Amino acid sequence: MLKVSGLALITVRIDDRLKEKMKSVRHVNWSEVIRAAIVERISIEESAKQRSVDWSLIERAIEDQDRLRAKTSGTWSGTEEIRKWRDLRK
Repeated sequence: MLKVSGLALITVRIDDRLKEKMKSVRHVNWSEVIRAAIVERISIEESAKQRSVDWSLIERAIEDQDRLRAKTSGTWSGTEEIRKWRDLRK
């Protein structure tokens, strides 16, 4: 990266077709569009890092899933149930 008056210079490669489309809308400041996209993506990534996992909710979900699975005695098939209801709609 090359620094010019407080700004870093980066290179972004795009295909020729996209470049032609960009030329057709010359009034758009593409550098600003790319800067805004980068800022937004960084914000998304930082938010994802800060989210904490509530392990008690995950444990409860696993227990619920196990409890529901035990009720079926292993004979119930979700795929067969969906097929049955889809066939009844016809």
